[in-house]
Order: sequence, then structure tokens, then C-alpha cells
Amino acid sequence: MDPLTDVLSLMRPQNHMSAGFRAGGPWAIAFPAVSGTIKCGAVVCGGCWLSVEDGGRPVCLGAGEGFVLPQGRPFRLASDLDLDPVPAAAVFPTARRGGIAEHGQGEDCFLVSSRFVLEGPNADFLLSLLPPLIHIGNGAEWQSLRWSVERMMAELGDERPGSELIIRQLAHMILVQALRAYLETEKGNAGGWLAALSDRQIGAAIRAIHADPGRRFTIADLASVAGMSRSTFALRFKEKVGQAPMEYLTAWRMILAAERMQSSNAPLSAIAADLGYESESAFSKAFRRVMAVPPRQFVRMAATV
Repeated sequence: MDPLTDVLSLMRPQNHMSAGFRAGGPWAIAFPAVSGTIKCGAVVCGGCWLSVEDGGRPVCLGAGEGFVLPQGRPFRLASDLDLDPVPAAAVFPTARRGGIAEHGQGEDCFLVSSRFVLEGPNADFLLSLLPPLIHIGNGAEWQSLRWSVERMMAELGDERPGSELIIRQLAHMILVQALRAYLETEKGNAGGWLAALSDRQIGAAIRAIHADPGRRFTIADLASVAGMSRSTFALRFKEKVGQAPMEYLTAWRMILAAERMQSSNAPLSAIAADLGYESESAFSKAFRRVMAVPPRQFVRMAATV
């Protein structure tokens, strides 16, 4: 699998709620923090402001633009961010799954959005790879999202048999398409793991790691894949990803190890060998350094959850 599919698969996003939202006049809504979730949405008509706590500058969303909020931080949607917001709970209880919530008078803004609960046990680490706010502009990349958004609008507005299942599948499509659109627009210009995937050279190294995590890579190996000198590669990788190459390789191996320990009865020695470690003790040392507990304790803790 490619790195984006790897990460999303391990997060195990489950669609918790999809809804439409129609607003008019002056309005502002505050949404609370919800840990272990990803929210994504798209503006169908009109526009609004989006501000995420500690997520950088607010963005003005116009028709045909979308957003992904991967870290569950508090955020606001508003016609004017200077307005005092009302809590989201006062607006959205009436929006059942498949419903449309309304606020204010008229239709100055209409958007569709979905919230995903992440069931993967290592979701917090995986979420840290993504920026707090992903803004999808209205350009050529929007075309890939348009069909899914239009279909969701139709299903939200007409509760036909099977709508709930269709909405759930469309929500997953919109999430993946939005992240792909972000990769297309960034082209390595921004920092962070997701943007690094769009960097031709650093992305090639990340894909090599994910394609064969058990290979005993060296800095020279990965630099060669990226077509760079070792020193330049190591510096640029850390600038883009936020971790040194070997640190990222080890962290990804431990995420895979944790997933396998929780989903199978494979012995630690086999997991260690598959992930490139010559001995179980070397693997255990690396696991404890990354996950803060020894492997066997991790297994016991996971069994009690």
C-alpha cells in the first residue's frame, strides 16, 4: 500500500456523523475539541470563515473549497469571526444522521461535512503526522471531489432506503479525495509528513520505507532513493517530516509492530525479524524507546482495553 493508505488504514476512521448545514445572516458557531476524530467538509454555495485553535491564520472558504481538520481541535465557522459564537450543540442536535441543520435566516452558506471517529489504537501518533488544518482550494483539484459532494447533498436531502450506507461510503471517499487534493496542491511547498509525500525526492524515500519496512535501510540507501547526498537528504527530510530519517523508520516499524501484536498471536521474535531486527532484545529496546513501554507490557495493556 502507499503511505497515505497505510496511515488511514491504521487510523481505522469510522464515519460517525455526516450532515448538511445551511446558514444565513450574521452567524458564528463554536465547535468543541473532540479527541481522536477527523472532520472534513466542503462548501457547496456561499462562503464562510474557518478558524482552528492553534491552527494558523483563519481561512475564508468559498464555494467549491473544502477543509480537513485531522486533530480534533476546537474550531469556529462564521460569517464574521468577530461575532460572539453560539455553541455547536445549540445548532446541530436537530441534524440527525443524513439531516440538514439550519441557522439564521436565508442561505448565505451551505456546506456538507462528516466527522470520523478513529478506532486505531495508535491514532494519536498517526494524527500527529497531519497538520491541524488542511485547506482545499477551488481549482482543478476540486473536480475530483465534486461528484462525491453532489451525491452526498442528494442523499442528505432525500432520506431514501439505503441513504445511511451511501452517505457513509461517500464520507470516506471525500476524506481520501480531500487529502489527495492537498497533496496535489502542495507539491512539497509546506512542511509536515503529508506535504512531504508530494515532494518528489523526500516522498520517494517515505514510499520506500512503507513499501519495505523490514529492510535494513541506511541513510545512504534512502538518500540514493531520493537522488540526494546523505547530508542534504538528512537535513531536508527532517525539515519536511519533523523527524530524522532513521527516527521515522523506527517509529513506523513500531506502529506496525503494535498493530500486529494487537491483531495476531505472532511471537515477538517473528515480528522483530519481519521488521528488520536481528534479535528480539534489539527490537524490544527500540519498541520501548518509541512506545514508552516494553512489548510484553504493551500486549498486556492492550488485552485489558
